[in-house]
Amino acid sequence: MKLLRVGTAGSERPALLDAEGILRDLSGVVPDIDGALLADDAALGRVRAAAESGELPVLDADGLRVGPPLARIGKIVCIGLNYHDHARETGAEPPAEPVIFFKAADTVVGPDDTVLVPRGSVKTDWEVELAVVIGRTARYLESHEEALACVAGYAVAHDVSEREFQIERGGTWDKGKNCETFNPLGPWLVTADEVSDPQDLSLKLWVNGELKQDGTTAEQIFSVAEVVRYVSQFMTLYPGDVINTGTPAGVALGQPEPKPYLRAGDVVELEIGGLGRQRQEFKPA
Repeated sequence: MKLLRVGTAGSERPALLDAEGILRDLSGVVPDIDGALLADDAALGRVRAAAESGELPVLDADGLRVGPPLARIGKIVCIGLNYHDHARETGAEPPAEPVIFFKAADTVVGPDDTVLVPRGSVKTDWEVELAVVIGRTARYLESHEEALACVAGYAVAHDVSEREFQIERGGTWDKGKNCETFNPLGPWLVTADEVSDPQDLSLKLWVNGELKQDGTTAEQIFSVAEVVRYVSQFMTLYPGDVINTGTPAGVALGQPEPKPYLRAGDVVELEIGGLGRQRQEFKPA
C-alpha cells in the first residue's frame, strides 16, 4: 500500500493511493497514519480491506498539499557515510561500524514544502536518502530476518545538511542537521510488502534541473537489515521511529571548488524508484 497524509500543515488527514493511482480518503477508516496504526495488524487489515473494496471516497488531488506520510514521529536516527561511493567522493574511510546521529522530529516537512536556508548559511547541501519506518518494537535484534520483520515500510527522505555548521563549528554533526525544514519526507509511506529488495532501489536528485545524484542502495556499506539490527543494540526502536539510511555520491560537499552549495531560489527534486518524488523550493529563513 501507498499511504499518505494530505491537507494543510497540522491538519492532514490519512489517505491512500490505490493501484490505479487514484487518491482515496482513509479518514473514515483510521484516524491517522502513525506508529499506533503501523503496530496494529487489525487496523492495517481494515485499511487493506477498504483499499481492495474500491469503495473509499475519492479525493481531488488538484491543489491538495501532501504532508509527511507519518504523524507523531518518535525519533529520526540517521546513518552517516553509508555508501561506498559517497565515502570515496568525500575522501573518508568507510566506517567499520555505522555512524549514528539524530535529527529532531520537528525538522520533518512535506515532500513539496518550502525548505529554508538557515541565516548565515553558505554551505547548505542536498542528500537523497531511503527512510525506513519502524512498525514493531525492536531491541537487541539478533538477525537480519528479525530486523526486516520490524520494518513497516519505506519513504523518500531529503537529509538537508549545513556543512559548515556540521563540520566546522565544533561538537557533533547535529548543528548542521537540525535546522528548520531540514527533513522533507514522503510523498508516501510504501508498505514493506511492496519493496521486494531494499538493496535494489535507485536514488536520484536534481538541482535546478541538473542531475546531481544517481545512485543505488546496492552501494550501501551497511544494508537496511544490518542498520536496523545494529541500531537496536544501542537503543530501542518503536513503531513510528524513522531511520535515514545515508546518501549516495553526488553531494555538493564532494564536488571540486567552488562547491555548488544551495542558495535561496534553488529548486531541488529527488526520487527513489517506486517510492515517489519530491520537489522543494529553497527560500531564506
